[in-house]
Amino acid sequence: MKASSKPQPATSLPRAPREDAGKRSTTYLVMMGIRVACFALVLFVTPYGWYTWVFALAAIFLPYVAVVIANVSADVRAPRADTPDRAIAAAPEVAPQTPEPPTRVIRLHERTLPTYDQPPPREDR
Repeated sequence: MKASSKPQPATSLPRAPREDAGKRSTTYLVMMGIRVACFALVLFVTPYGWYTWVFALAAIFLPYVAVVIANVSADVRAPRADTPDRAIAAAPEVAPQTPEPPTRVIRLHERTLPTYDQPPPREDR
C-alpha cells in the first residue's frame, strides 16, 4: 500500500467495522433461518418426492453459501467515492453594481480650553 501525501477524503473511507459486522451477521442469520426451515420441511412434508431432496441439499449447502454471501456482500455494496477534482467549478461571484454614495467630508474644529496657571481665586466670607 503506497503512502499518499494527500489526506483521504471522508467519502472514500470504508464502512465502519461495527456496522459491517452487523450487516454480515444479519445476512448470515437470515440464511441460517432458511436452512432450519429446509430441515423442517425435509422432516415434516410427506409424501417424500424430488422436493424433499431439494430441501435436503439446501440444508446441506446453505452454510457454505451463507458464509460466502455474507463476506462478499460487504465489498459489492461499498459506495464509490466521488473525487473532488471532478467537481464543477463555481461561477465567479460578481458584486452588485450600486452607485457609490457621495463622499462626505467631516471637519473637526478644535476649541482651546482656558488654562489655569494660577489657582482659582478664593472667595472670602
